[in-house]
Amino acid sequence: MNTRVVHFEIPCDNPEKVMSFFKETFGWSFKQFGNEQHWLTITGDEKTPGIDEGVMEKRDPNLPVVNSINVDNIDEAVKKVEKAGGKFVVSKMPIPSIGWLAYFSDPDANIHGIYQHDPSSGK
Repeated sequence: MNTRVVHFEIPCDNPEKVMSFFKETFGWSFKQFGNEQHWLTITGDEKTPGIDEGVMEKRDPNLPVVNSINVDNIDEAVKKVEKAGGKFVVSKMPIPSIGWLAYFSDPDANIHGIYQHDPSSGK
């Protein structure tokens, strides 16, 4: 089973300002995801270790930076998270044509995402 961190999100009040900061500081590039207030982030050469992903407009003032963990089956992962003492803060939702995503808090109240790749999601 592949359970590596595969995605991160940086929620912010002013995405353009944050993207400008990371572009200037680290050379990251950004591409808006459809019409969403979410920008795909390229952090470097895909042949080197590391992960890419996103900057997004905050949905809540307390929304933290979130790392998402790849899972083979999100429904099974939800059960495992709950059995181990995690609590879901955002239920399973489709990312159309990409996969499924849910957010949970661990026993120390840190927020994480779980992600299942599934191009047929949301269709």
